[in-house]
Amino acid sequence: MIDELLATQPDAHCLHQALYNSAEAFARDQERIFARHWVLAGHHSDAARPGDWFTAQIGTESVIIVRGQDHQLRAFANVCRHRGSHICLKPQGHASVLVCPYHAWSYNLDGSLRAARNMGPDFNKAEYGLKPVSLATAAGLVFICLSPTPPNFAIAQQAIDAAYGAYGWPTAKVAHRETYRMDANWKLAVENYLECYHCTPSHPEYSKLHALEKPLYKITAMTDAMEARTSALGVKVPSIDHRVGSASGDASIFIFRYPLYEGVKTGAAEGHPVAPLMGDFTEYDEGVTSAHFAPSSFFIAYADHGVIYRFIPETVGTTAMELIWLVRGDAEPGRDYDLDALTWLWRVTTEADKRITEDNQKGVNSRFYQPGPYAPVEPNAIAWIAWYLGEVK
Repeated sequence: MIDELLATQPDAHCLHQALYNSAEAFARDQERIFARHWVLAGHHSDAARPGDWFTAQIGTESVIIVRGQDHQLRAFANVCRHRGSHICLKPQGHASVLVCPYHAWSYNLDGSLRAARNMGPDFNKAEYGLKPVSLATAAGLVFICLSPTPPNFAIAQQAIDAAYGAYGWPTAKVAHRETYRMDANWKLAVENYLECYHCTPSHPEYSKLHALEKPLYKITAMTDAMEARTSALGVKVPSIDHRVGSASGDASIFIFRYPLYEGVKTGAAEGHPVAPLMGDFTEYDEGVTSAHFAPSSFFIAYADHGVIYRFIPETVGTTAMELIWLVRGDAEPGRDYDLDALTWLWRVTTEADKRITEDNQKGVNSRFYQPGPYAPVEPNAIAWIAWYLGEVK
């Protein structure tokens, strides 16, 4: 059924209904998208010290990211080698040894099996270490890949390091995280974040501050002025359009910049600063650097804070959206920033996006639904749907 639908999928249109709401399509997404590609797991400050760990979900798979005694980050399948129980049951923690809560098999921080109770003299511990998962980092962000032959990460790594390194993300810390669960397919959630056609009617708070609510061709002069301000500060923030499929062998990355409206410093109420300046910024350039890392994560950088979006497919009709706010590594809540002020904009924006995406799913499920054409001002959604179709065929 899926192959037949893909063969008749019209260009530059939303997907056929079953690609959004069938178990068959969801299973194919898991195998051809999430089991093959690099996926954002989090920020390395969540495992800053030896023994710190956090977990990341990729579809139905749980992965442990842990800082070893040698200070290296490693990733392992969250699956005990005895009878398969999850080992780490919380989102994050600290331990000198990872111990399975089922039968107490214990693992060193490098994944090797430390002890297995009552297994007898012929048992070889060396054969039962945790299954490793590929891990890479860029600008403090941690990426994992379930495939034994992951795509080349070098181009994406260089681009993310250059763009978000300028904002000090490698030395930033997590100020807050929040997870929203929406009753919608993950692709509808991602599509929504790839276009701002909906920003004016759906996000008045965002649209008051961000010039991206207008088509790019209408804000060229504002964009040029923003780039001039950034350059005058001596800050270099490169853009890159490397939206490629797995056939290229590379990970896909798209980084672009756009301006805030005149006098708006950052993405917060009335555009007022909300945290200490980060990285190379000594003044506000009144700009934003945004990235889409395929398949399902987004990075937003202002001069004084960052916002990370992770879209995590849970079932065919449910998606978790994790938001992570970053601030300068030495910033302290209550002294350097107010948490409510820092998180306000993207909380109200995400609450609205949850509502409109769930309404979108309800309509997609209707017997009257048929794929409609994207507007010309939705080029990023058009490009991503083309990427998706190439990956699942």
